[in-house]
Amino acid sequence: MKMTENPLKLKRLHHVEFLVGNAKQAAFFYHKAFGFRVEAYAGLETGRRDLSSYVLKQGNATFVVSTPLSSSGDMSEHIRRHGDGARDIAFEVEDVDRAFAYAVSQGAQEAVRPRTLSDAMGTIRHAAIRSYGDTIHSLISRESYNGPFLPGYEVAVRESTGACIVSVDHIVGNVELGKMNYWAEWYSRVLGFHRYLTFDDRDISTEYSALMSIVMSNEAAALKMPINEPAPGRKKSQIQEYLDFYQGPGVQHIALLTEDIIGTVEVLRTNGVSFLKVPDSYYEILPQRVGAIKEDLKEIRRLGILVDRDQEGYLLQIFTEPVEDRPTLFYEIIQRAGSRGFGKGNFRALFEAIEREQARRGNL
Repeated sequence: MKMTENPLKLKRLHHVEFLVGNAKQAAFFYHKAFGFRVEAYAGLETGRRDLSSYVLKQGNATFVVSTPLSSSGDMSEHIRRHGDGARDIAFEVEDVDRAFAYAVSQGAQEAVRPRTLSDAMGTIRHAAIRSYGDTIHSLISRESYNGPFLPGYEVAVRESTGACIVSVDHIVGNVELGKMNYWAEWYSRVLGFHRYLTFDDRDISTEYSALMSIVMSNEAAALKMPINEPAPGRKKSQIQEYLDFYQGPGVQHIALLTEDIIGTVEVLRTNGVSFLKVPDSYYEILPQRVGAIKEDLKEIRRLGILVDRDQEGYLLQIFTEPVEDRPTLFYEIIQRAGSRGFGKGNFRALFEAIEREQARRGNL
């Protein structure tokens, strides 16, 4: 099979669903801190007896935060084990039944068999397959559906001024030592993704720790999914810290694309979002390292934004601190000016900043 064939006929990233202890509070956080508007709601008031769920959208990025209304069941067990975290990276596909059958034929484990979901606004087909850890990929086809999100959700608009977020750029998963290549091959075989970039412990290392990463991408490079594993080092890597506290593999961070990173970071900081700090020495050699950029270097330095250049252009990026009490999920804000990379030149400064936070937590 050629990797450009898109065997599941993936059309787009449909949404990312988070299982959380309190969906109302999580929705408030993403609304107020990250500038997402609330678009839809499902819960007791809409006839759902099993969960409360809020749909949040900004640009083409759609998040769903859901809380089970019972202490038993898979959703509650997911929260008990992992804390708040991303459970479902959902794709829209042309034909759910065909995509599910192909995925299973290639070794994917089924999570939800194909089914029809309906309400007064129409019907969809839905299925799901299992990925690393307790992460799943829902498969959704919705050509005949006209509701605000999916069946069972009702319009519940809460506007926001936003933070200039355009879309999800990439979603990073952390897996156990020795499993990175296994899951890279799985995404190749099951989803038809190809290896976009590979980084080893020589690329991503500090004095104390290291990790390895393979970036998997679909045919148009519109959807990128790096997979990280820890590498041996003098001390515990950030990947191992994540695996310890999440109690297994899962989504480490989500990169949100913006076309105005200075404006976005300004808004997020004002809203209370905390970012990793890099030393001032990083900026002393920045002009010589990356050359001319159109953004104001004084503002870049003031806000703590990182810059990297490759043969295709440059990018700007910044990383939040973990957004949960467990040191697990965090976010990247990224602006691309031609570059299709991941900021290789920033790896050491970034991971030294992460190690400083690990040391503060007593986990390095």
